[in-house]
Amino acid sequence: MRKLHLSLFTLAVFAATPALAQRAQPARPAAQSTAAVPNMGGVAPTLLGQYGDWGAYTASPGGKKLCFALAKPAKATTNPPNRPRDPVYMFISSRPAEKVKDEVSIVAGYGFKPATDASLDVTGSQFAMYTQNDGAWIKNAADETRLIEALRRGTDAVVKGTSSRGTATTDTYSLKGLAQALDKVGQECK
Repeated sequence: MRKLHLSLFTLAVFAATPALAQRAQPARPAAQSTAAVPNMGGVAPTLLGQYGDWGAYTASPGGKKLCFALAKPAKATTNPPNRPRDPVYMFISSRPAEKVKDEVSIVAGYGFKPATDASLDVTGSQFAMYTQNDGAWIKNAADETRLIEALRRGTDAVVKGTSSRGTATTDTYSLKGLAQALDKVGQECK
């Protein structure tokens, strides 16, 4: 339940953040306004900084501090081609009150096919992801530290999955700026 709630929160944040919801230009300004981000339980996320393709944010829904890094794929494909999807992104969160640090989740922009896994490839290292509704998380929690290390060192991450309607998707994320965004998140949510 915690993961489903979190993905709904981040979907609202992502959809309302203009710089992340639209990838019109490869270069982005160093700072962006979060004025368009809706209040979540009376609290709007605050942009801590934009680092390459990754933004670092903080919020305190329900009085519990949440820090996260967020990015949209640099390239997204579907098979069959041109299938419509809701916003797609990778989200890495830390929630000190729950003793959660660097939890990786994917929002696919569609409901995953029930009882199927997704995969995440980071520069040749494979990670199985379990799916629920439109979200995916690492299947073996013991591999999360290894995944974060691979993401910090890698150049791109490729997520593959299948929608409930049988559409195969491949989303490629640039990892440019991720290490800096995670460092900022780590400083903010110790």
